[in-house]
Amino acid sequence: MNKPLVVILSAVTPDAIGIGLIAPILPSLLREVAHQGDVTLLYGLLIALYATMQFICSPILGVLSDRFGRRPVLILSLCGAALDYVLMALAPNLLFLVVGRAIAGITAANMAVASAYITDISPEDQRARRFGYFHAMWGIGFIVGPVLGGVLGEYWLRAPFIAAAVLNALNCALAFFVLPESHHVRGTARFSWTTLNPFLPLGWALSFRALIPLIAILMIMMFVGQMYGVVWVLFGEDQFSWSPLTIGLSLAAFGVFHAGAQAFLTGPVVTRFGERASLLIGFSAEVFCLVVLAFASQGWVMFALMPLFAVGGVGMPALQSLITRQVDAERQGQLQGVLASLVSLTSVFGPLFFSLAYAGVRGEWPGGIWLIGAVIYCLALPLMFGLRKLAPAGA
Repeated sequence: MNKPLVVILSAVTPDAIGIGLIAPILPSLLREVAHQGDVTLLYGLLIALYATMQFICSPILGVLSDRFGRRPVLILSLCGAALDYVLMALAPNLLFLVVGRAIAGITAANMAVASAYITDISPEDQRARRFGYFHAMWGIGFIVGPVLGGVLGEYWLRAPFIAAAVLNALNCALAFFVLPESHHVRGTARFSWTTLNPFLPLGWALSFRALIPLIAILMIMMFVGQMYGVVWVLFGEDQFSWSPLTIGLSLAAFGVFHAGAQAFLTGPVVTRFGERASLLIGFSAEVFCLVVLAFASQGWVMFALMPLFAVGGVGMPALQSLITRQVDAERQGQLQGVLASLVSLTSVFGPLFFSLAYAGVRGEWPGGIWLIGAVIYCLALPLMFGLRKLAPAGA
């Protein structure tokens, strides 16, 4: 593994930890600054605001990284994130917290730049494996972050924000002193005020005919992926009467298996079967798990399915690798910005859809929500079979 890859992966993990640190205590902090007991609506709006800012800013950061390089954009965004977490730690009222979450969404858009960096330094036959490492490090961050945030929050409600600020400051120093620039072909990607239109880069991406089915598959996969964050805890409580400890253990187990598969399974599977077949393997494993969960009556079933859920995770890195093949090296930052923006868009609407859907089925059949997810996922199947007709860019 080369040095730039190690450095960029080292930067991704603390970034994910910093985001995860905030999750356990944000509702409590909202109650403190808003001076009200029920903050359900406010909490949902903050989540939507965060995702909306990612949607708007991911393409912008991607284009800027094509124009000025990955390294300076990453450094500025990490520095901004550190300052933002300090702002939220000191937030005296709701307005400060809202502004802070908006800025956090902007700086979190740097994941598009990190993805472009990995594309820059990776030969095409290594991209799926390295995107697997990327998702694994991100997954590890989300295992460690919530646990650490919960522990720190017990001592002081705002301590996780301070910890997140420190992590991002260290990340910024790492990028400044150690991270080399990966994008050396510049000058063709120009920033203009029209770049501020978040839908314009999507139009550019859709001008590549081969990207249309791939983007559609990505949107379906990411939309269904929002279901887990919304439903997992509620389903465990409703169907199995799980305690918070059991729920925490299940989430940790899910994260560990998923991160392990991303790190150690994706590369060999893609090498053996190819990207298109790996995408179908991941799809099949995940749909099978969703159907089984729909009819599960015992809690151990969710734990037993963890390894198969992990196999389902090989699909996304394989899809990302396929997508990068359709665009030349000079526009990878812009492409990754579009993809991150679309993912953020699913993060706005996915939780709303699945929360409403679960509210509709939980009284009669809580497991029905997993079947709904499987049906939506199956919309991508005809597109996946059609990928055999695609050719890489320039072919």
